[in-house]
Amino acid sequence: MFQLLRPCFRIPSKVVYHPRLLHMGRCGIAHPFSFGLPTLQLLRQTPVIIIKTQDIHSSACTWKKKKSPDPEQDIVGMERSNPLSLKDCPKPALYLGFAGLIPFVSVPLIMAVSQVAYSELVYAQVAYGVSILAFLGGIRWGFALPEGSPDKPNWTSLSISIVPPLMSWFALLCRNNIEAAAMVIVGLGIALHYDIAFLPTYPTWFRNLRTVLTMVTAGSLFVTIFIVNVCPEKHLSDIISEKISKLT
Repeated sequence: MFQLLRPCFRIPSKVVYHPRLLHMGRCGIAHPFSFGLPTLQLLRQTPVIIIKTQDIHSSACTWKKKKSPDPEQDIVGMERSNPLSLKDCPKPALYLGFAGLIPFVSVPLIMAVSQVAYSELVYAQVAYGVSILAFLGGIRWGFALPEGSPDKPNWTSLSISIVPPLMSWFALLCRNNIEAAAMVIVGLGIALHYDIAFLPTYPTWFRNLRTVLTMVTAGSLFVTIFIVNVCPEKHLSDIISEKISKLT
């Protein structure tokens, strides 16, 4: 009977010999289903039927590791978070923003071509930078006032909006144009830091546009300071009077 049933109970798993059955065999205890068979014969016939057990997986539960992100998705995310990307910028803001760079870029370009530092042009560039710096402070104030705005009109936000106008005022109190230009550069850097890093509540396209425009503005002021220190300084009024005298 056992010989006939042995193939039916074959389990393709790991063989584990139960210690109780071995102990029963050693002590001479008969199995309840032995039917008079000797103990040793029972132990010889039962390893396949009873002693053979299925291996049960009882390891501790572990959290599944997250799959590493796709390199292509990482590249797309980097392109979207690129601070110099202006793809999503509205056309009016983009065109007006770059048009506002004309007074900054034209002054050092004219002086570099003529190799003369015109004090009136430098003052005009600094005055324009002062007005832009005050305008940036007004943007922060106006952004915090509407209802439902992500930026609330609290002490922190409104106090930060006052810093650029104060920097503009200090720039106008400077003794010469070089110090005033340096003050405008510092003010632009502080305003950009507050708007992007300290209080990042502006839209992404506006932060990207601000970054590009601030870099170009600060670069043009640095070039102006370099030209004033290298090239001879002249006044436009003197040049105009000389040309008038030659014509007469």
